[in-house]
Amino acid sequence: MKVLIATEKPFSAKAVQGIKGILEDAGHEVLELEKYTSAEELRKAAADVNALIVRSDIVDKELIAAAPGLKIVVRAGAGYDNIDLAAATAAGIVVENTPGQNANAVAELVIGMAIMAARNKFSGSTGFEISRKRLGLQAFGQVSRHVASIAKGFGMEIMAIDPFCSPEVFEEHGVAAADSLQKLYSENDIVSIHIPATPQTVGSIGRELISLMPKGAVLINTARKEVVNEAELEQVLEERPDLKYFADVKPSNAATLEEKFADRVFFTPKKSGAQTAEANLNAGLAAARQIVAFFATGDTTFRVNK
Repeated sequence: MKVLIATEKPFSAKAVQGIKGILEDAGHEVLELEKYTSAEELRKAAADVNALIVRSDIVDKELIAAAPGLKIVVRAGAGYDNIDLAAATAAGIVVENTPGQNANAVAELVIGMAIMAARNKFSGSTGFEISRKRLGLQAFGQVSRHVASIAKGFGMEIMAIDPFCSPEVFEEHGVAAADSLQKLYSENDIVSIHIPATPQTVGSIGRELISLMPKGAVLINTARKEVVNEAELEQVLEERPDLKYFADVKPSNAATLEEKFADRVFFTPKKSGAQTAEANLNAGLAAARQIVAFFATGDTTFRVNK
């Protein structure tokens, strides 16, 4: 089978070597497309392949239509809103992600942002310690669980909300369960967002929730920018000069927010949650192993387009 590694933002050389090794040892032919500059270039490269490994690369209906032999797409990472699931399903293509492989990298960024916000972006002005502060986690998947584990080392009080988790899961991780988003936002000094972008969540975090946050609170977003109502975020930051917003997903109105609230907002220049050597390698190798398993036994354990 032909497998294309298509990454506008490339894997590390070590990761590519490992991916190729796994796939070639299983008898597959591996093609590479790195740092491409157009969707047309990607469509052309995928025209005769059977499997595709991507990162944040866009897999839309046009690409799917241009690749009639495509059987599986694996997103090396957790989020998969860059892939048109409906088009893939209609074409009989399996779409998978690699959950958990980037979790620790993103979790460390969350804690780093919390400290950076607490110390006023290291400006030298008086900040606060995150030790023994209250941390709220919106969703409690792999990233949030890693955040909770690290936060416990700082003695933080941790609360989470997730409709897909049983009470036993929260108990197992030593985390209090919030019974509403209002409680999560109103009772925590730092709230970290970990929800996916879905029709139900897009724009769901706005003035109503953010304005509930305690004095001096910090909102951190390493998930998707679309889940925050950016106009209402700007409004709340205007109304509440004590609040801060730090994100690994630069909002559309970033320039305005930075101009108006320079000391209270921070956005990474480029999404960097999973940008560690370890996460890069782990996600890539997992993607390769999943493709091997799919063609060898039909394994679709990590399928996301059910």
